Amino acid sequence: MSKRYRLFLSVAATVCLLCVGAATARASDPDIDQLLKSPVGKDWVTNGGNLTNQRYSTLKQINTENASQLKGAWMTHLKGSGVGGKYSAEATPLVRDGIMYVVTGNDDVFALNAKTGEFLWERYSHIDQAINTVCCGWLNRGLAMGEGMVFLGQLDTNVVALDIKTGKEVWKTPIEDWHNGYVVTSAPLYYDGIVYSGIAGGEFGTRGRLTALDAKTGKILWRAYTLPAPGEVGSESWPKGSDQAMRGGAPVWNTPAVDPELGLLYFATGNCGPDYNGAVRDGDNLFCSSIMAINAKTGAYAWHFQEVHHDIWDYDAASPVVLFDTVINGQPRKGLAEAGRTGWVYILDRTNGKPLVGIEEKPVPQEPRQHTAATQPYPIGDNTVPTCAPPTPGFDKPGCIFQSFWEDPVVIQPGGQGGTNWSPMPYSPDTGFFYVPGTIRSSTFARYGDTYKNGLRYTGGTQSAPIGSQFGGTFTAIDSRSNKIAWQHQMPYRMGGGGGSTVTAGGLLLRGEPDGNFVVLNAKSGEVLWKFQTGFGADAPASVYEVDGQEYIAIVTGGNSIQGSATGDALWVFGMNGSMAPMPPPQPPSRIAGPLGPIANGTNTINIGDNNVEYAFWPARTRVKPGTTVTFTNVGDIVHTATSTTAPGASESKWDTGALAKGESKTITFKELGTYYYICTPHPWMYGQIIVGP
Repeated sequence: MSKRYRLFLSVAATVCLLCVGAATARASDPDIDQLLKSPVGKDWVTNGGNLTNQRYSTLKQINTENASQLKGAWMTHLKGSGVGGKYSAEATPLVRDGIMYVVTGNDDVFALNAKTGEFLWERYSHIDQAINTVCCGWLNRGLAMGEGMVFLGQLDTNVVALDIKTGKEVWKTPIEDWHNGYVVTSAPLYYDGIVYSGIAGGEFGTRGRLTALDAKTGKILWRAYTLPAPGEVGSESWPKGSDQAMRGGAPVWNTPAVDPELGLLYFATGNCGPDYNGAVRDGDNLFCSSIMAINAKTGAYAWHFQEVHHDIWDYDAASPVVLFDTVINGQPRKGLAEAGRTGWVYILDRTNGKPLVGIEEKPVPQEPRQHTAATQPYPIGDNTVPTCAPPTPGFDKPGCIFQSFWEDPVVIQPGGQGGTNWSPMPYSPDTGFFYVPGTIRSSTFARYGDTYKNGLRYTGGTQSAPIGSQFGGTFTAIDSRSNKIAWQHQMPYRMGGGGGSTVTAGGLLLRGEPDGNFVVLNAKSGEVLWKFQTGFGADAPASVYEVDGQEYIAIVTGGNSIQGSATGDALWVFGMNGSMAPMPPPQPPSRIAGPLGPIANGTNTINIGDNNVEYAFWPARTRVKPGTTVTFTNVGDIVHTATSTTAPGASESKWDTGALAKGESKTITFKELGTYYYICTPHPWMYGQIIVGP
């Protein structure tokens, strides 16, 4: 048994993650609680369907026999909310008693008649458009409901309760200050009188946590910190005598799951901070990139499993954990699974955090200056995406997963945005399969030192896809009993940062795709049964519900800023009795890393975040004469840079505007002939090109 596990097994029932003023909540909405504990039927009342996060509906009126007859029942536009390049549409619609509730990337909430699409009420957040601590797009992944209210977390770190009948605000509680680097993007969870909310900010030197609030009043009951204070369990995994753990990341990007019988709440945590600089944080750095179980009433630590020790690759555990029951060696077992950015699924016993399907610690490449961990966990079974980079022009040796690096760029696969990012992974008890969306993407990693400053980026390095490298994806059915591939689709686009999927007792798998298609498949075989073009990037998970005896499927299609899929504000509903025709296909997302668009001749001003596209340079490609001084101006809402990057055939000149806040400018003079590529280091999916020629 390794030292890291002996440490925690010796500390039984320790309240290690801070349980301030822990209170026992009384169940205040027995109807919702019962729905949350039961298999999903005609209503879809929480982000993951119920407390398991299985995203499995027992409805089967629409099934493998008749799915080909599906039609668009209705579509509506969400009043232009969340339209634009800085937004992503990733929320799951909730439905209760024939009324649908949905939230947009601007934290605006709408209630609609779930049968007709008629608007019943709308509530606009009026959040500060100057929020500049958003990591990866303006988004909101969904709502919760209970006690006559709808709950949401906002980018400004407020958790809000709205009257479910009117949309009027009941209470609003700040769980942090966004100026300190925090935002909320995850859907909260309501259960047994408590609202649980994670908080993001792992790229800003923040301290991750899960916050529990009283559903009636919004009062904070307790916080379960994912980074230990000195003397708490896990503190030995951080530098002794240092406060590095207090800015060590480990955000909670996902909606928790709950096992009421065990009284445990489960979630996964994000990367360490600074992301790429392990030199300042020797040790395993608990509880970064981990799965955690805590007491659902008090927040007290129960167990953990760390997917990546001393993470320097931005390998967040961002996808929601999934609870399931299974039989192994003839014995019933309580399982838990999580799909990682590593490209593996981690399958554990949820009573104690031990592997249900084997996970082996194996030696990995070392870089002493990075304090790399000697070993890393390798799940027994199949990886869902490649774990070694292909030969890449401009790089001597491509790297595999856990390849070490320092200040010279190293290309590694999966990159930090590879594997399964936030996308949920459903589970079907009928097939015993998990359905895993994956992204195939190499990243060029390099470490550099930076200084922590409150509320500013603190990543300690960078990663970007090599110019000209290809993007792709997979969609994989993984057998929960063996962690082996049952079937797999090779996809033309990245899938792990998009929509995820949903499964039904009708034998269906419901999947949105970034090219705008909504696809219905046979969950057992993977056969495509029906496809419908929604007109916008379909990067959100679907929900399934029933009204007046009719089964419907709902999905928000509005694109994803990281994927580069087509933005919009459409809410589609499908059924057997519709008449809506498909829309024309949108511009598909890029499959090759690098700047896009025409070359602007003679342009010496580059605007960052212009044309309502936060994550882009305008123009992305320009040609100037030698000696031209180019002005980079940030007209977006959040901090950006223009930083030179390597590329085959590119000039080797190194230059950097540094961090530019909204309205700030920096000039760079290009004297020599050549081609210069650059990225935004906080947002390495942004690319630009300057051609200096006669």
